[in-house]
Amino acid sequence: MGFAEGTVVPIARTRGEIEALVEKYGASRFASGWTDNGVAGISFAIKGRMVRFELTLPTMGEAAKKAPRGNRYYATDSQKKKWIDGEGRRRWRCLLLAIKAKLEIVETGIATFEQEFLGHIVTASNQTIYEALKMQESGQRLLPPLEASP
Repeated sequence: MGFAEGTVVPIARTRGEIEALVEKYGASRFASGWTDNGVAGISFAIKGRMVRFELTLPTMGEAAKKAPRGNRYYATDSQKKKWIDGEGRRRWRCLLLAIKAKLEIVETGIATFEQEFLGHIVTASNQTIYEALKMQESGQRLLPPLEASP
């Protein structure tokens, strides 16, 4: 069972909790939204940096594979919709947990802000540092996969 599986907390409430959380830790701006291609996101300004988290939303394709089917071979549209709604709520709760943990780690002094949020800090070109490092313009991967040991 995954974290927050079965949660009934509405997404809007979780998004509000994230906004209140980052404000508590000193954020000066907050925005949230979603795109037509199934990605939700939040961004906030904190400690002189812009931070962005993106959250892939559950799809009908995922639901077809993962939704409970009852006694049927295929999940019905109703079963898929119910799974998508629940999985969306679960993913938002996971995002809240991740951000809260990172902020607490920084507050406690276990790591610096940059160490915890580096991949999510937004650069002047509106990319996150992770996106900028993932692939150089030459196409060479800066973060190559770990090679298997012989």
